[in-house]
Amino acid sequence: MRWLVLLLSLAMPAVSWLSQQGVFGPTNGALSDRYPTLIVAAGYAFAIWGLIFLWDVAFGIWQAFAKNVRAASLDRIRPLAAAGFALTAVWMPVFSMELFLLALLIIWAALACLLACAIILSAARADTPGLTVWAWAPLSLHAGWLSLAAFLNTAQVIVAYRLLSTETMLRWTLALFAGAAVLLLLANQRMRGNLPFAAAALWALAAVYVKQANWTVAGSGTAAVVAAGLAIVLAAQTLWLRLRPAARPVHG
Repeated sequence: MRWLVLLLSLAMPAVSWLSQQGVFGPTNGALSDRYPTLIVAAGYAFAIWGLIFLWDVAFGIWQAFAKNVRAASLDRIRPLAAAGFALTAVWMPVFSMELFLLALLIIWAALACLLACAIILSAARADTPGLTVWAWAPLSLHAGWLSLAAFLNTAQVIVAYRLLSTETMLRWTLALFAGAAVLLLLANQRMRGNLPFAAAALWALAAVYVKQANWTVAGSGTAAVVAAGLAIVLAAQTLWLRLRPAARPVHG
């Protein structure tokens, strides 16, 4: 399994490069412009994929070659990480081929796998040297970004198939923001203020604010304010969770 994780970590940047060359069809940026939503982020935000892929590859190398690592948590998350990496890689050509419903299922499945990794490692990282930097941090960063990307993808599917109004998008966009808030805050609470997870989400929310604040689509101003508000709440929660002392077990 460790070699499969390594190979799939390398597959993601390779497939991403092919996707950006238009090998599979229109690029992600072109499709985002074709189906504008009130939750889309500014283009610069997607540069985070470079850091995510680089750190995921570092994780793949570390877990494959670190001979002194014998952590049960690492064995437990390897299948989940492999699935998350495979789904991330597959999502790119599927989205480019405009198989949007399939892409939506894939990105949510990828999020489920990588968020599970982040949660497991958040509870176990203190017991294993190196787990924080080489496993918990990269997988948490990946999960944090996907936590917003999945909702962005959902909005694009709604617009692409006209499942809801594309003229007045604010109402259903607010429902998506509410879903994102629940997911982010509950997951962050479970992980007691996961800094890489929160940082990726904050990066995405800031970019949503930048895009919507400078856009003229109906409702974009409100969407920008909501994105900024959610970012402030998430940052405050993370700070509070990090500063609050952990509860000590009660011994009878």
